[in-house]
Amino acid sequence: MHIKKYLGFTGLRKILSKRFLQVEDSREADKVKYRLHDFFMTGFAMMYFQDPSLLTFQRRLQKAWNLNNLKTMFNIESIPKDTQLRDILDQAPTDELEAIFSDYLYQLQRNKHLEHYQFLNGAYLIPIDGSQYFSSKKLSCPGCLTKKSKGKIRYHHQILQAVIVHPDMKQVLPLAPESIQNKDGSTKQDCEMNAGKRIIAKIRKAHPKLKITIAGDGLYSKQPFVDELKKSNMSYILVAKPTDHKVLFEWVDELTGLGGAKKLEIKLPKGKKHVYEWINQVPLNGTADADPVNFFKFKIINKDKTTYKNSWVTDIAIDKGNIKNLVKGGRARWKVENETFNTLKNQGYHLEHNFGHGKKNLSMVFFILNLLAFYTHQILELTDPLYQKCRQDFSSRKEFWNQLRCTFRFMIFESWETMLEKIIGPPDFMPP
Repeated sequence: MHIKKYLGFTGLRKILSKRFLQVEDSREADKVKYRLHDFFMTGFAMMYFQDPSLLTFQRRLQKAWNLNNLKTMFNIESIPKDTQLRDILDQAPTDELEAIFSDYLYQLQRNKHLEHYQFLNGAYLIPIDGSQYFSSKKLSCPGCLTKKSKGKIRYHHQILQAVIVHPDMKQVLPLAPESIQNKDGSTKQDCEMNAGKRIIAKIRKAHPKLKITIAGDGLYSKQPFVDELKKSNMSYILVAKPTDHKVLFEWVDELTGLGGAKKLEIKLPKGKKHVYEWINQVPLNGTADADPVNFFKFKIINKDKTTYKNSWVTDIAIDKGNIKNLVKGGRARWKVENETFNTLKNQGYHLEHNFGHGKKNLSMVFFILNLLAFYTHQILELTDPLYQKCRQDFSSRKEFWNQLRCTFRFMIFESWETMLEKIIGPPDFMPP
């Protein structure tokens, strides 16, 4: 089965190796027993095979054939022990790791797969959303956010994630995450809004020519964030609720009463219908410098009962020809929560498991390695016929990866592709 050189597992693993080898190693050369590359790649391999803990993964490596497969497939020369792995990765910088997300996207673009994600006006739809991935009453580091309840402090880590999505595509393409964490010397806790401004600048720096539409919840439909989007030359589709935008909705209600709103109703079978309404050029808020925005709302009615409704603002001029796609774009924001965070937390990636917290970067390093494992799987699902054929024989993701771990544990293979071919089995018998 033919697969583009850089989009099969071996090609993607080589991209990882190249970046891991570029990470500056601050250890004294005469005391180095293991390559820094091998620390990163061991952590990635653990996430790739979705092991529930570092200890479980290390126990599996006690068998000679596990070690052999790990070295063959992941180009690891020596396997560090779990304590040493945590200590070294805790001190490792994350910049080179974040660059891998751009490396992957470049390969998707180069091989024409990114074209499938073009959404409205040739732009790429990028929802952003925050999530917590670590929480403890005891473990903490200088970067931890804190929350006090009933006199007790809880420490936690949060992340802001951006993903390229398309409403009709199952796979999502993660971009480099932005940590929501306390910075050295800061007296105020970091927050999702500040992280949002940083991630917009980060995305534009990494992808200066990409045409982008950002999707976000009601937290982001505020003038300061819209200003950041304008500065980065990005369009937006942002949730706008009546409780957060009283002036905006007063304008909408008044103009609607005067007949200024446009409406589209689509009747569906069994008494169901979709109702679209929109108004162009209304003020985002009541201040003198408020941007004029374009407002739209959508509801689903089932036998005279409203089962869903939401409303958004955008800088894209709305008309009958694009209103349905704009609603799809607004509703696609759930893909970052469901297709990304829910999958990472509940579909085998164990995102909320504490693989190791550390005192500096460990928690973030493990998060990035886990996200890169997920991204690698997404690319293989999207591009690799061998992976797709193997996956279709299993009803669930968990069942599939249980089989892969079992096969990896008890047999020796010269490559990842050889292992998949073994699982698929011999081709169906064809008579001469």
